[in-house]
Amino acid sequence: MLPFVLASASPARLSTLRNAGLDPLVVVSGVDESVLDGLPPAELAVGLAELKCRAVVDRAEVPTGALVLGCDSVLELDGQALGKPGTAEEAVSRWEAMRGRTGVLHTGHCLRIAGDARELATLASTTVHFAEPSDAEIAAYVATGEPLHVAGAFTVDGLGGAFVRGIEGDHHNVVGVSLPVLRELVRELGREWTDLWAPRADRA
Repeated sequence: MLPFVLASASPARLSTLRNAGLDPLVVVSGVDESVLDGLPPAELAVGLAELKCRAVVDRAEVPTGALVLGCDSVLELDGQALGKPGTAEEAVSRWEAMRGRTGVLHTGHCLRIAGDARELATLASTTVHFAEPSDAEIAAYVATGEPLHVAGAFTVDGLGGAFVRGIEGDHHNVVGVSLPVLRELVRELGREWTDLWAPRADRA
């Protein structure tokens, strides 16, 4: 099994990768995301993914030869980049603007091999159609705290799933990491996706 490092604190990304057979070492980047403020949404997502990956790849706890993944997600609505809302009031305002409308969830992916100068970065984008939750539903959802910790103030794999009426594209990308895109990056770096699978007692 090839060692794999996730340069992100996102529990949703970690869960997605584990469900796909990987057993990532999590090394949180701690980068200052505000340094890229002002970039268009798609560029911002890729730029933040690159920042996270580069901040982690040379850390002492990262084994040489490990694949290091940086990811970041941004929701684009009306041409604006929406990351994590800073407050409950902002989350409510976001949902009032999003309900009944369509946005695009951009996730930047940056992959490097520790000890190797090669770096690959790309973008995956998924169209998200939002339902029309009532004011009371929005208030109750925000009160759970869930939308405060995710890009765009929503999830598809949690409580927010009922407020998303459809997506066009990769479901996993909305959760935070596109598995098909990641597999392609792994292969471009000369590694095999299946070599990342962790041993499991229930796998023949």
